[in-house]
Order: sequence, then C-alpha cells, then structure tokens
Amino acid sequence: MAADLGELLVPYMPTIRVPRSGDRVFKNECAFSYDSPESEGGLYVCMNTFLGFGREHVERHYRKTGQSVYMHLKRHVKEKATGAAGGAIPRRRNGKVFLDLELNRDFNGDEYECEDEAKLVIFPDHFEIPLPNIEELPALVTIACDAVLNAASAYKKQEPESWDEEIQVSKHARSLRQQDNGVRIPPSGWKCQKCEMKENLWLNLSDGAVLCGKWFFDGAGGNGHALDHFKDTNFPLAVKLDNLTPDIADIYSFDEEEAVLDPQISEHLQHFGIDIIQIQRNGTDNGHHNTDNTNNVRPRVSEWEVIQESGMKLKAVYGSGFTGIKNLGNSCYLGTTMQVLFSIPEFQRAYVGNLQRIYDYSPLDPSTDFSTQMAKLGHGLLSGLYSKPPMKSELIEQVMKEEYKHQPKGISLKMFKALVSNGHPEFSSNRQQDAQKFFLHLINLVERNSVGSENPNDAFRYLVEERVQCCQTQKVRYTQKVDYLMQLPAPIEAASNREELIAYEAKRNEAEENMRAPPEPVRARIPFTACLQAFTEPENVPDFWSSELQAKSAGVKTSRFASFPEYLVVQIKKFTFVVDWVPKKVDLSIDIPDFLDLSRLRGTGLQAGEQELPDLTPPIVLPEDTRNNSMNSSDSPEIDESAAVQLAEMGFPLEACRKAIYYTGNMGPEMAFNWIIAHMEEPDFAEPLALPTFMDPGPSVASSGLAATPLDNHPPEESIGILTSMGFPRRHTVQALKATNNNLERALDWIFTHTEREEEETSDALSDMADTTEPNDSAFSNANTHSDSTLSPDQDASGPQIKDGPGRYELFAFISHIGASTMSGHYVCHIKKEGRWVIFNDHKVCLSERPPKDLGYIYFYRRLSSS
Repeated sequence: MAADLGELLVPYMPTIRVPRSGDRVFKNECAFSYDSPESEGGLYVCMNTFLGFGREHVERHYRKTGQSVYMHLKRHVKEKATGAAGGAIPRRRNGKVFLDLELNRDFNGDEYECEDEAKLVIFPDHFEIPLPNIEELPALVTIACDAVLNAASAYKKQEPESWDEEIQVSKHARSLRQQDNGVRIPPSGWKCQKCEMKENLWLNLSDGAVLCGKWFFDGAGGNGHALDHFKDTNFPLAVKLDNLTPDIADIYSFDEEEAVLDPQISEHLQHFGIDIIQIQRNGTDNGHHNTDNTNNVRPRVSEWEVIQESGMKLKAVYGSGFTGIKNLGNSCYLGTTMQVLFSIPEFQRAYVGNLQRIYDYSPLDPSTDFSTQMAKLGHGLLSGLYSKPPMKSELIEQVMKEEYKHQPKGISLKMFKALVSNGHPEFSSNRQQDAQKFFLHLINLVERNSVGSENPNDAFRYLVEERVQCCQTQKVRYTQKVDYLMQLPAPIEAASNREELIAYEAKRNEAEENMRAPPEPVRARIPFTACLQAFTEPENVPDFWSSELQAKSAGVKTSRFASFPEYLVVQIKKFTFVVDWVPKKVDLSIDIPDFLDLSRLRGTGLQAGEQELPDLTPPIVLPEDTRNNSMNSSDSPEIDESAAVQLAEMGFPLEACRKAIYYTGNMGPEMAFNWIIAHMEEPDFAEPLALPTFMDPGPSVASSGLAATPLDNHPPEESIGILTSMGFPRRHTVQALKATNNNLERALDWIFTHTEREEEETSDALSDMADTTEPNDSAFSNANTHSDSTLSPDQDASGPQIKDGPGRYELFAFISHIGASTMSGHYVCHIKKEGRWVIFNDHKVCLSERPPKDLGYIYFYRRLSSS
C-alpha cells in the first residue's frame, strides 16, 4: 500500500511545497466564501499556494492553476453526551490535527467537543488519503502535511507586522494582593497625589494610589510618579483612569514592562468602589459606583441601553440581507459600515451582481484582490447561506432552558479586514476606530479599484459650490469640489434645553471641585433645523489670497450643493478633540427627520450684481527659491511651527505636518490632524511643501476628508511660460504639469524622464490615470443646469460621474456610536428593510422596536423619485 501511495503521488511531487516562514496558510476561511472547516463541506487547502477553498470553489482553483493536491480539513462540533467528562478544552480525536485552528463559534468547552479530521485529496478524481499517514506517504509529503497542520493561521502571521502585538495576561493578575485601606476612588476630580496633574492618571490596583504616568505610556505627558511608586512599593499593576469603559481597560505591568490583560479587572476595580460593569448605566462619565443617593433620583436610561435596545424582547430575523458580522475585537466600525453599504443596490449590483465574472478573472491569490473580497463579502451578507434559522426542535429545547444560543454567529471578516487595512496606521490595528473615517477610506479603495468597471461610488458623489467673498473688495469667486459626505454641525448654543445644560455644568464643576459624585448628566436636545442653519452660516477665511488685491485678505466662505447625490450621507459632528488628542463625544440628541428636503441649499452660481475676482494665481515660487529661500521670504507660507511640531510628536512626518498646517489655513492642530488622516495615503504625503500654482481660493478644509479639487486642472499660463522659456514644447510642458498636479519642480523631472514621442504615445493613458476626484468640465456643466439629469456611466467622461437630481430624501439607515470617544466604545447600525427597521449589532440581527434615530452618528438618505 505504501508503494502504491508513493507511486500515486510521484506526478504531483513537484507541486507540493513545505510552508516557509513567510508563507501564509489559510486554514480558517475560503478565499471566495465564508466556508471553514466547520462548514458542511469543510475546507480545502492548496498544498502549493496554501490558500483555502470551500467545496464550491476548489474546482475553480484546480481548473485555473492545474494544482491537484489539496488538504481537506473538517471539524465536527457536537454537544457532549450526558455524563461525559467536562473540561475547558474540547477533546480532540487527534492531537496534531488543526493544532492552530480557531473555533469560529462561541462554544463553551464544557458543553461541546470537537473532532477534527484531515486528508489529502487529489483532483480531479477526488482520491482521498487519510492523515496522518506517516508510514505510507513519501517523506516530503509527510513533512509538508505536518507543516500545514501546525502552521499558525494566516492572520496570526500578519499580526506582528500590521496588527497590534497580542497582549498577554499578567503573571500578577490572579495573585494580586489588594490592601484593605478603605480607599474609594471618586467618579471624577482625579489628581496625581504627588504633582496635582489631572491627565494621564493611573490607578495602582494594589493600594489605590492615583498617580501620573510618563510620556511613553500612551502619548500623553506626565512626571512618572506611577513608576516611582512601583519602585518604592513593588506594587506591579496599574490601570488608566481616563478611558475606562465596559469593554476597554488599559492595564500596565511595571514589573513586566508592558501592557497586559487582567481577567479579574472587574473585581480589582470593585475593591476601590469602581463598578466597571455599570459604567454606562449609572449615568456618570466614568461609570463609577454612585454612592450619592440622597436625592433619590432615578438614573436616566443610558445611551448604551437605548442604542442597543436593551431590555426589549427583539425578534431575530434570518435569511438574505439579515446576516450578522462577527466582532473581531473593536471591528464593529467596519462591520456596521459594510452592512449599510451592501444594503444599497448600486453596491449589490457592482459586486454581487458581477460575482461570477469577478471570481473568474480574479488573480491567483484572491485574498489580495479588492473586488474579489468585496464580492465575497456582499455574497456572504446577501445570500442567506450564513443566516439560517435554528431547527424547530433546537428552538423548543433552548426556549425550555431559557438559553438562546441559536442566533447565528455571523461571518468573520478577517481576510477582508487584513486587505482593506493593509498599510493603514489606524485600521490595521486592533483598536476601535472612527466609522466616518473608515467610510471615506473605503470610498477611496472603491475609487481606485473601479477603473474600467461600474463604480458604486457614483451614488454618493456630489459637487459642492463654494463661494468666497473678499471682505475688502466685496468681489467673489465661485469654485466647485467633489464630496461624498455632508458634515453637519451640532450647535450646542441652539439646544432647546440650554438653561438646563447651563445649570448642569455649574453643578458638575462644583461637584468636581468638592470631590463629590457628579450630578445626573443632561443630554443636549438640538433641533435639526438648527444644524442645517449652522451648515449654511458663513465661515471666515483669514488668509484668503485676493487676486484683486494681489495680497492676502480676510474672506468669507459659504457652501451650497452644486448637485445632489443619489444617496446622501450625513455625519453629525459629535466629536471634538481635547487633551491627549482623544476625540471626545458631545452627548446630544437631534430630532432627525425621516424625510429631508434640501432643495433650498442648491447653489446658484454668480448672481446679478456680483463682481467676480480676477482669474489670477498667487505668486509662483521657482524651484530654487523653494529649496533655499521659500521658508524665509516674505511670500512664503505662514506656518505655525509649534503646531507642526506638536503633530510630528504624534508620529507623523514633519513635512506632512507643515503641509497640513498650511493647507488648513493655520486653523489649529485639530483641523490639521483631520487633513493628515485624509491625505496620509497620498504618494507625496511626506514630501516638502511646495506652494500651489493653480487656481485656488486659499487654504480650505474639505468637509469629507477627501481632497477638494478645483474644477479646472489646466496648468496656469505662468507655469507653462516658465517651462517653455527653457526650450520645451508647449504641449509637452502642459502634459508634464498635468501629470504632476502643476508642481514645477516635479514637472521638470517628468519632462526629462519622458521624451516627447513617449508623451504623444501615452497622452491618452495619462488622461485616464488622472485623479478620479477631479471631475471634468462636462460633468460640471451638467451639474450646473439644475436639472434632474444624470450622467450615465456610458457617457464619454474622464472625470467621476455626477448623478444630479432633486434634493428630497428619505432616511433608510443610520450608524450609532456608544461611548465617550471614537477610540473606544461600540457601533451599532439600523437599516430599514421591507418597511421595517432592523438592528444589526455585530452577529445579532433583530427587528427593531425603538430605533434610536435621535442618537445616531452617520445617517444615510435615499433620494426620493421626482414623481
């Protein structure tokens, strides 16, 4: 038999590889679906590429690559029989099989057991060889099989490079001795016991000492008194007080010199009067145990409970469009965003509608292809394959036991997250992130990967008309830019309960000064009409360059819609930056309307009686001056160097920080930080600042986080004249400036590296490669007609398509954030499907009883038909 197996495998030996240190072995997830070893058909791992495929897709890979040998992995999970031995670790039939395979379901090891099996399968005849089979298989095959079975999962191999290093449980956690010294930590008003510092404070879990940390603890300043305390007392563990939430506790071990986990953190905090479980429920900022019940005031229902509709018997729903997404640990910002996007027909059509074509033309490694993974995700959410209701017998049994474990655990987006976050400093981490920033990040990815195919971003894209008026001459300039998201201010001063807010703030300050528990928080109630009014208010532009005066002047800017998108995304500006650069959320409620008419916000263009500013550009800085004198000359940009250094200390390149300060008009580190986040993926992100040489109304901030772009990308005549005076042909000069965004120095390099003949041959290609955020003239002229017309994808237009129409909308989805900061907390989304609101809370999908529309963060509106 051994000889027979050896002879059978001889023709395939050259294709069987042993995984090397850099290889990723996909043992948990199919590249084209969410099948896993726990699925009915198991998972097939290619013994050459180590990609995983479900039963439905392994044949495609065999036909495309000719690879015949696969390892079939199957895990059987079943309930333990009555009387079976318990234990936290499920029993396995073979200790070597699936050594590093993760359990995709939240099974309790005391109630379930696993039986794993593996075998080699040879295609196309499906000849099976059970494993392990050391005696009968050739040595190379045995080594390869053993290496695959024992290899770490593909995602664990990525973690040291792109994800946070896995935090380990502290050796002191379970044996920590806490002193019975009567210390109780107040809910606010903390100060370092040695230096009166109020930020970056750490609570020692042994004696309750509150002391300041050092700079390197988490990026905030401090005098190191927490570390000094450890040296004096040898008390090893401390937890940061500033950002305690029910799901986040930053714990540091001075003895182990690293961040650690403490499985008993709830008990350790309870020792000092902090009830972490009740953090969101007691109505305090920090969730500390409120011992002041003298007023006998019933605490309000918390944001945590309202948004998740806790306490209600929500009915679970199953099937197509009702598939949950498993939380990978602070990945709910991603899950909620993708749930909403794939409820939109344009995204469904672009990816799920073209699924077979995308799969057939996918690269040899589908895990790295954006379109493939988007199609896979869309199909996973919409097919209903991963959202099946429980069997009737199972449901009756669980109801009898009052255990509701039948809810599907949802699909796991590990492969998708690894792809879309690759190289991104924020999304590649395991920390909580801002759903708005991820939405814009995904818009960028879709834009980059939709060349030559249907672009679902067309549904979101619209034009903003910006009117800037010079305060001295009263002349105006109209420009347009592309945007994808409307940022709506939330003016606290317009709150209907303003007097109540003022009284609360006075009581809170008094309680903090006297080290007492804070009063019951008051949520600001802001009319939606006030938010729209704040959006239309004029904005000062202090460093506006007036072409009439040929100098800087004060300016006033207003924004209107030059076109209305098919789907309007509205973000409520709930977050503001405070100490430590943590975006803190303002607690507010807005009466969001189900129907919205923004017709009155459509731009009108140049009006009768208005005088337009001359079409002149700011002074040009020649390359030599840029290198040697630009920062010292009178024409150089004014940059707040202290703000730039402050941003650089957060880890960003200094030149990028200087550009951020300049392009946001010296409006402060907060605006510059937003600019950095929006532009950090650009190739010239860290290059030195070069003054813009194209028509621009002055430094401004793109509301969407995507770069605002002028309408006309034709190079200025001054720039063309400088290069043509050097002897270069005009056509070649124009093409060079267009290819380098009108940067003189880079255009000169471009000319020397591209001959005129090459330029003629590639002019069409370069035109196609132009930045997709710069719409062409035909798109703008169409948008300015104020008609309900739409630019079809078939239209001959090199710029992005603008689907203009009426400004009347209906709310169909919203994403809500729970917590005090975008860097912590939880996201939930509600989507209106078939006339009913549905709540998507990670893997749980249920009919909503009370959708909390007033507490949302990002709202999605669908344009109403003109009929």
